[in-house]
Amino acid sequence: MTTVTTYPDYELNAMADFEAGRCSSASLHTANPTTVGNNEATGGSPAYARQQLTFASAGQQGPLGAAIQPATPGIAWSNEVVFDLPAGTYGWLGLWGFPDGGDGGSQELKSTQALTTSVVMATQGKTAFAFGVGPGVG
Repeated sequence: MTTVTTYPDYELNAMADFEAGRCSSASLHTANPTTVGNNEATGGSPAYARQQLTFASAGQQGPLGAAIQPATPGIAWSNEVVFDLPAGTYGWLGLWGFPDGGDGGSQELKSTQALTTSVVMATQGKTAFAFGVGPGVG
């Protein structure tokens, strides 16, 4: 017999808040970062850098408003971050955090996602992203 377990909204929100608490910054990559963050963007002027993330409480509307980040059980929405990028093609995002949710030492790659459409920069420029994390992200 196979059984599917469903969770109430408060449990989905607790899971999303836990995951959001483990993600502190975001990165962009030119190719699949694998499990260690390979192919991360570099260079430019101003120089590319990972961007710090903050998250709204799961199940709440995100900072970009209800049309873009609606209150959804099991999703914690991030702030919008802006990356400075040198010319190139960027097709992957990465989410980083400290081991065990701490706030010191080296960050580790927590999650990666291929972009639906790559960001193509003919010259130095900026691009913005916001993130949703948790079991409600599908």
